[in-house]
Amino acid sequence: MSAKHLMKRKLQVAVVGAGVFGGWTALYLLRRGAGVTLIDAWGPGNSRASSGGETRVIRGTYGPDQPYTRMAARALTLWSENERKWKLQFLRRIGVLWMAAGGSDAWERGSLDMLKEAQIPHERLSGRELAKRCPQINFEGVEWGVFEPESGFLRARVACQGVVEGFVAEGGVYRQTAVVGGAFESGPWKTLALSDGSDLKADRYVFACGPWMGKLFPESIGSRILSTKQDVFFFGPPPGDSRFDDQHLPVWADHRGRFMYGIPGNQGRGFKIADDTRGPEFDPTTGERVVSAERLQLAREYMAFRFPGMKDAPLLEARVCQYEQTADSHFIIDRHPAADHVWLVGGGSGHGFKHGPALGEMVAKLVIEEKQPEPQWRLERFSR
Repeated sequence: MSAKHLMKRKLQVAVVGAGVFGGWTALYLLRRGAGVTLIDAWGPGNSRASSGGETRVIRGTYGPDQPYTRMAARALTLWSENERKWKLQFLRRIGVLWMAAGGSDAWERGSLDMLKEAQIPHERLSGRELAKRCPQINFEGVEWGVFEPESGFLRARVACQGVVEGFVAEGGVYRQTAVVGGAFESGPWKTLALSDGSDLKADRYVFACGPWMGKLFPESIGSRILSTKQDVFFFGPPPGDSRFDDQHLPVWADHRGRFMYGIPGNQGRGFKIADDTRGPEFDPTTGERVVSAERLQLAREYMAFRFPGMKDAPLLEARVCQYEQTADSHFIIDRHPAADHVWLVGGGSGHGFKHGPALGEMVAKLVIEEKQPEPQWRLERFSR
């Protein structure tokens, strides 16, 4: 049945997964006039989810020839609009600094035109300017940098919970329950069996299940989304030393060799450091969330080199999250190959969180208007 006929009686959409992709998609479907039920097995921002944890970076620096700088610009606008609407704060605009090494800086140089085109404020800083602005950083091996003064970090768990609360306040239905059964790839089906014994029936279904997408759709998705273990560390600065908190230091990223990044101390938590190198395959349901001693040592060595004032800082917290990684690091946004009423949304690939509201707005438009997604999001790219 076409969307035109369905909207006469209000299109009913079920969204499975209340992470950053599913929550924002549910909200924008609701705002476009659909009746929406959102479900999640463990709740928005839970510790198993790719959208869980404390903070995420939001930035527009993405290299050349990609869609994400423009998406980030739209996301920055939407995060702020919804913060004002709900009188909440998710986004801290403390700036993002990208360090560039001479001779291997094509990625950063390629970002500059994209940032300009997307109208994301940015500066190109020389090595001398970097040292003056951030004297607590050792810029050895760094020749210049890109600074985005209006970017920063997002409060991840709080944001997921806030989006679902806003969704419910605007008339959406949220249920904490899980999908059971697994016959989603074969034969026509019109209802979802849920773990509470009920069935959920809708006209359209959106699955935004993060690292679980491959298990739910072993043929359509399968290993096209790989869940990888990612260790994150929070270190304690010296007593009374505020140089490494969010009042005195931006979010930073060091794109040389191993891609290291971090977020300064905030919310009473420590100085966050993470290695963006993809870790081993990880089961998000049954995996034990114990960090690697090797990754911890790498983080300590890097911190002592790049942030000398943090040398020998004690580890305050450590977390294990996961990326839901595609082979090309692009998202998946497409209809199920055998079921036009089912949409598959995932593959955040370690950089999806920031884009949540822009992606949700886009997916809602595709579902409501029965549009085709752009080629870079579609499943058929994997068979080329």
